[in-house]
Amino acid sequence: MTASASDDAAAVWLLALGQTLVYAGSYYAFPALLPALEAETGWTKAQLAAGPTLAFVVMAALTPLSGRLVDRGLGGEVLVWSAAVTAAGVAALGMAGGPLGWLAAWAVIGLGQAGCLYETCFAFLTRRLGTGARAAITRVTLVAGFAGTLAFPLGHALGQALGGKGALVVFAAIILVGVVPVNALAVRRLRGKARAAGLGLPPDPPGAARAAMRRPEFWMIAAAFGLIYLNHGVLITYVLPLFVDRGAGAGLAALAAACIGPAQVAGRLALLLAGPRVSTAQATRASLAAIVVAGALLWLAGLAMPLIFAFAVVQGAGIGLVSILRPVLIAEVLGRTGFGAVSGAVAVAPILAAAAAPSVGAALLTAGGPGLVYAACLAMALAGLALAVWLLARR
Repeated sequence: MTASASDDAAAVWLLALGQTLVYAGSYYAFPALLPALEAETGWTKAQLAAGPTLAFVVMAALTPLSGRLVDRGLGGEVLVWSAAVTAAGVAALGMAGGPLGWLAAWAVIGLGQAGCLYETCFAFLTRRLGTGARAAITRVTLVAGFAGTLAFPLGHALGQALGGKGALVVFAAIILVGVVPVNALAVRRLRGKARAAGLGLPPDPPGAARAAMRRPEFWMIAAAFGLIYLNHGVLITYVLPLFVDRGAGAGLAALAAACIGPAQVAGRLALLLAGPRVSTAQATRASLAAIVVAGALLWLAGLAMPLIFAFAVVQGAGIGLVSILRPVLIAEVLGRTGFGAVSGAVAVAPILAAAAAPSVGAALLTAGGPGLVYAACLAMALAGLALAVWLLARR
């Protein structure tokens, strides 16, 4: 490995560490601490859950702006300072005296997450590494897939020792002390390599997102991945009661649900090992087909309950690949010019889908019970796969 390649690899692994810690400290901190927060605050589940939903909405509104800043060469600054804003928001959660303060803190978190999570990180890597971005993005998600594995046991221990709000302050400190300097170092290494090679990157011309939105491929990608994220959000939000409906006891349901995270990592590792032998089109079709198969397995688990484990593995592997393939597919289909703005605009649909998923799932359960959830989620997966196949055929 050359010194240049070594610098790239080190920077990518640093960004992977930063993504792991920021997801653990902000995205997963809430579910990890929910029981402790309920007991400590006395607020309802709806009051507590309104916060993350608000953060998703704010994030969806601001992610296109973050993408445009990446295109102007400011991606590194966005990654660093947005992590600091996220840390401030998580700390504010720990000090919120009432539901309004809770919502205000989540709005700050949404502002920060618009610039320090996968979207901005992947746009920055795509701009810096070009065709080498797929391998880099795979490495980042491979490590960051363990964010939940870190957050849940740590949240449990901190919640017992410090209470839910005290634990949130600790998570904020982890982001501030761990993510901000790690991101800064990674950005400096990537930019230093470019300067040494005389490869300064000029700002991308404006208007790329508007041009992309005039193409049907833009809307096909947004709709396909929006449907897939809605499918996954509904299933993950209600995975435990759905598994119980299929005949599993509470302990077995929790064990099966715990298989989803490792399966995501396994899927990403398989893609990393496959390298260029598997094209983006082939991997996209396979990942979305896996989510369709997972929906069918969950439905069939009513006849054979152990199939919930097969569902967890197949769904996890499929969605694990989706987070990698979306930015790569956008770059290949819509181009790399103005990638940050284009990717940010496409991301609005999946982010809003994730925000809506708990409410959509609740409405489905109320209207038709678990059976309607299985049917609707399978339909979402089939529609997403059909759009992707159509898109790839148009190429």
